[in-house]
Amino acid sequence: MRSTALNLIVAFSAALKHRLRFEPYTCYDDVQHLVAHLDTFARVATKDHDEKWKKTQLPAEPGFFKGIGEYLGISFAESNPRKAVKKAQDPLGNLPLEIISYLAGFADELVANGQLPVAMQQTLCYNNLVALNDVLAGTERVLSTPLPIAYAIAIAQITWVYVLLLPFQLLLQLGWITIPATVAAAYIILGILFIGREIENPFGTDVNDLPLDVFCANIAADMDVIASRRKASNNSWVETSENKPLWPLYSYNWKQCMEFEEDRIRDALKHKVHDTFQRTSAQTTATEHHHHHEKAESRRKVTVEEV
Repeated sequence: MRSTALNLIVAFSAALKHRLRFEPYTCYDDVQHLVAHLDTFARVATKDHDEKWKKTQLPAEPGFFKGIGEYLGISFAESNPRKAVKKAQDPLGNLPLEIISYLAGFADELVANGQLPVAMQQTLCYNNLVALNDVLAGTERVLSTPLPIAYAIAIAQITWVYVLLLPFQLLLQLGWITIPATVAAAYIILGILFIGREIENPFGTDVNDLPLDVFCANIAADMDVIASRRKASNNSWVETSENKPLWPLYSYNWKQCMEFEEDRIRDALKHKVHDTFQRTSAQTTATEHHHHHEKAESRRKVTVEEV
């Protein structure tokens, strides 16, 4: 059951990624096996179609000319990302939110069965569920709150008018240099325009978008690490010969430290604080001296070259 709940956290990250990319179904490779056992609207909507249709919903590489057009930011070359949502024949629901509801039910059952007896554990559990919901709401707010269309149109028109009129302003002063100067200025100004468009939706698949696939893979790997270990008892990692509580000042292991009196241990910890401070100060001083030496050496080289 613990592994199933951890898989739901992985499923939440993958489902949120697909929702932000307007991919509302469950036929994607990284989410299909994680939510196949859940009763969700997206699963029902996916189940009603055949395998041929499901393949058309998978992300595909654009063609050569289409890819160039999307790279250059040409609006008519870009596909409508909401196409799959608009063509839906069945209600799609909200898969990440439905996964949170399953996790909330799992937490409720843990509390009811007495598996979370400490009140702080219960609070932490529900706070984490609230955090997942906040992540969902925050990312959807970013996605659904673009720059107002009137501002977007005005900025685009002003930019293009300025770029088109710029050569006539520079021709008399620069002559033939107007051509490369206009190209350079247009590249910078249009670049700023397209940057503004890109940051409105950082959840896509472009090179400059957030690496959501990497984030989801890291979450899945972390969940596997957590699930691979049993809950460790204190004796299993405290009472070992490799445990050296006073390192690096002393190399006594745990068993030897248990034979010391409390005052001796506290004195050792005080010495450890002073030793760490002195060592850190020495390293900082050495680093500063090294940087000063490098600067002095570089100035000396410049002086020699000038002479």
